[in-house]
Amino acid sequence: MPLVCVCSPKGGVGKTTVAANLAYALARSGSKVLVVDFDSQNALRLHFGVPIADNRGFVAQSDTLSDWSQFILKAGPNLFVLPYGEVTEEERLIFEDNLMNEPMFIQRGLSAVLKVPDLVVIADMPPGRNAALKAIEAAADMRIVVLMADAASLSLLPLIEQHKFLNKPHNHSAEDYYVVNQSDMRRTLSRDITHFFEQRLQNKLLGTIHRDECVAEANASQRAIMDISPVSAAAFDVDHISKKVAIILGLNVGDGSYHHTASIYSS
Repeated sequence: MPLVCVCSPKGGVGKTTVAANLAYALARSGSKVLVVDFDSQNALRLHFGVPIADNRGFVAQSDTLSDWSQFILKAGPNLFVLPYGEVTEEERLIFEDNLMNEPMFIQRGLSAVLKVPDLVVIADMPPGRNAALKAIEAAADMRIVVLMADAASLSLLPLIEQHKFLNKPHNHSAEDYYVVNQSDMRRTLSRDITHFFEQRLQNKLLGTIHRDECVAEANASQRAIMDISPVSAAAFDVDHISKKVAIILGLNVGDGSYHHTASIYSS
């Protein structure tokens, strides 16, 4: 059961969009995928057609329930989401305290799903260095750092490379990889930074996602990029990245043909 941690040292880079669309792409290739939201913004669910008014999630009761799987929602063929949910400030603080002080807290809560054969778990983390990231980074089989093709992300690269954002993997087979998001080749700075990342990161760079209007349309309609515009540059980029992820994780990759995975919300 591979565990993929999607994270970023800063907010606003499109981390949740990348995590959601990576999940869609892996699911349509035949993998069973569960995406877990560890970000208190509770925004991941909105990429999978969960109604805005539905605020159910695992965090509010994570302290009293040993199994979080009852809060999982089906989002499409082979695709499931575990929302963070609406919480009070007290519930959030209790959750973060458990993350910091109970070494097996996440493994306990996800114990039922971790036993599902061939399931890929994608953890969408809050931005920056935080309790959730500290709790899960050591258990991850793959850690994907999302950056933007901008000066702010470029300035953070030394911090990442010096392991001041992510600790060195405990698992010797685990490695850190990167995705550069919203690269705009029409703009000189964005193009130059993209080329710098390509040269610096080399095979650690899973791919670049080009700036594309269909991404905003997909987010607004709570659907996958490949559902909104399957022949767009962003859809191609995500598909390319998902195939690299599948190869690294040793997943059985389908033929790559397009299958409709529009959100199917179930209560």
